[in-house]
Amino acid sequence: MSQVFYSKDHEWVAVGADGLATIGITDHAQQALGDIVFVELPEAGRSVAKGEACGVVESVKAASDVYAPLSGTVVEVNPSIVDEPAKVNAVAESDGWFFKLRLDDPAALSTLMDRAAYDEFLGKLA
Repeated sequence: MSQVFYSKDHEWVAVGADGLATIGITDHAQQALGDIVFVELPEAGRSVAKGEACGVVESVKAASDVYAPLSGTVVEVNPSIVDEPAKVNAVAESDGWFFKLRLDDPAALSTLMDRAAYDEFLGKLA
């Protein structure tokens, strides 16, 4: 089973046995956005820096950038959420993933939160 980490920008990061980091938006983020109607993903092969806007998600209420929670190279994107953006609402923290990164520095995962810390962070936002 992969480890899952969270950013303050409401992205989740799951690192698999292959070392690739799968990135998506959290369930909290998709609930805040409402019905998602459009997703724009970064191109495979693109290098992204931590904190860089590298995608867009639009809902009936708002548009929001998707940020790279860590630096790396995009190796794969999820075309199913471009074709069916509402999938992000239904399965945000699993099959609604956005892209996969080959991390520049896997040790940088320590800068992200685990689930308990993310839940605590959310509690402070309320």
